[in-house]
Amino acid sequence: MPALLEPLTLTELVLPGQANHYGTLFGPYGLALLGKAAYLVARSRSGQSVVMAAAGDIEFLRPVPVGALLTLVARIRRVGRSSLTVGVEAWLDAAVAAEPVLRGRFEMVAVDDHGRPAALGAGCSAPATVSAATNTQGDRR
Repeated sequence: MPALLEPLTLTELVLPGQANHYGTLFGPYGLALLGKAAYLVARSRSGQSVVMAAAGDIEFLRPVPVGALLTLVARIRRVGRSSLTVGVEAWLDAAVAAEPVLRGRFEMVAVDDHGRPAALGAGCSAPATVSAATNTQGDRR
């Protein structure tokens, strides 16, 4: 299992079926991509089943055209008893955009076989809040 605080990177292609009438990424699809990355980092780093309990601070910062490759970077920001706060940013090619084009914050909760909140395992012990000093790719949250 990767280290708890190691970021997860995911690359996605924006397809025509995900576009709005302007030929750019439709908002709900952008939110789904952010949520997917949040789930993947929480699940892979905790080694437990997780569900999304909340999404917040969702920002659509720039239009994302059809055909763009989005690089999503998800990082665990806070570890609680049964929950993880995950920050996700999506970037276009670094040569095109020096700033993220999408970002959001997600609360992911570990659950047991009955879907009830469960304590995170010993592998999830980390500082309660991850400082901004641990950021390596521009996530300023």
